[in-house]
Amino acid sequence: MSKQDSKKNLINWDLVTVNPNNKTWDWKDLFCFWGVNIQSVIGFSLIASLYLIYNLNSFVVFFGTILGTFLVYIFSNLIGKPSQKFGLPFVVLLRSSLGFRGAQIFGLFRGIVGIFMFGIQTYFLSKAIGFLIRVLIYSIDNTILQKEILLIFFVGLNVIDWFSIIISIILQTYLFSVGMNFNKKLIKLSALLIYAAMIIFFLIVFLSDVKLTTKSFINVLDLQNIFNTNNIGPIITVAGTTFTFFSIVILSFGDFSRYVKNENELKKGNLSLILNLIIFSFFALFIVTGANAFQNLNSQNVEMILTNPTDIIGKLDNILLVSLALIFIIIASASTNLIANFIPSQYTLINFDPSSFSFKSASYVIAIFGFIIGVFWLTLLSQVGVLSYIDTIGAFFGPLFGLMIADFYIIKKEKIVNKDIYSLERGGSYYYSGGWHIKGVYSLILGFIFSASTIWNTNLMFLQSYSWIIGALVAAFVYFLLARK
Repeated sequence: MSKQDSKKNLINWDLVTVNPNNKTWDWKDLFCFWGVNIQSVIGFSLIASLYLIYNLNSFVVFFGTILGTFLVYIFSNLIGKPSQKFGLPFVVLLRSSLGFRGAQIFGLFRGIVGIFMFGIQTYFLSKAIGFLIRVLIYSIDNTILQKEILLIFFVGLNVIDWFSIIISIILQTYLFSVGMNFNKKLIKLSALLIYAAMIIFFLIVFLSDVKLTTKSFINVLDLQNIFNTNNIGPIITVAGTTFTFFSIVILSFGDFSRYVKNENELKKGNLSLILNLIIFSFFALFIVTGANAFQNLNSQNVEMILTNPTDIIGKLDNILLVSLALIFIIIASASTNLIANFIPSQYTLINFDPSSFSFKSASYVIAIFGFIIGVFWLTLLSQVGVLSYIDTIGAFFGPLFGLMIADFYIIKKEKIVNKDIYSLERGGSYYYSGGWHIKGVYSLILGFIFSASTIWNTNLMFLQSYSWIIGALVAAFVYFLLARK
């Protein structure tokens, strides 16, 4: 095969090494990156639930979440370093471990999960937009919402719902496909806006009744029996739950770390994840405990505990506050969708067919499938247990990580032949067996079997929080045994 054909098939300007002049990310940018990852409705609810719902010691929750994020810090450094060093996204580096064909097929799994989750997240994003539209209409004329045209539903959506989901798809696709420099600005703006919003709502709750809210917050901080050995099991469980929350980002972290200035900035930026967790946990917990304290003043609500921000918003009797809260939820949901789902899906689609896709065209494919998934999520997809199959595909993520780490650090000694990453020549370093690295594929499949077993084997479901790590360890160990000289 000629070099011209090789370039036509594997080289794409969106996949090539980042120009050193474009490596502008520093630790502050990564602080915002990790901030966006935790600033979601799910992140808010998870933290509040761990402290309030499961009857766990506050020390257990705090130490468990710190332990979980520390694992994320370690793994993010490991997967982020090669991308930072060579300026390559995750799926391109995967060619060195699996061959170009293996990277196309197994890398595409990340895109499938990303596109599906983008569609689901878009559905919930559109619900927030729909709520905001309804609130604004209600504030103008509350009889409009009773109009016959707004009571007609098609596939579970009425006119407002359809408008909301179309707008959410169009806006996300338009904004997210501009380029990484613009995406960095979106990430920073979103992180800072959400923290500003949380400070505002913290002050609103705190100043509404300083004594009541402070007492409610302090009552949650139960530090009795800190050193009890019975805490070890719950700490491990909380750590696993926290790690699982962030795990979807780890594998494709190289898509972002390739733009980081140097390894020192990378490590400092990743360490800011723990700082983000502490800051966000404080605000989320205080807002939730304060809101519930006011709610429980009503004897009818004394048994209710609100942890979901949308439920808390529903209790607010102030249209301006409700509207502001919904706007911030929309911003948080969209920016999380960008980092966790959209950008990784762009890279995997481009890598699957470098000669056909660009950031723009990949964005349109993601938008089309995301729209279909979002439209049919409530009425069809959520009813047939499709998430179990998505989780099964996601069981490849841990093994992919383990394989890449073992290959890069142990077998290849942190060296990559950059020109061969894009080569289809038979003599290329990563051509392997017709584009497949059989040892890597074998290791990956074994890791997947162990990881997926925690999903489908009822006797092993108690290990599901650690399925990612189990798969990574198995794949790494098997690959080391097979590939060592």
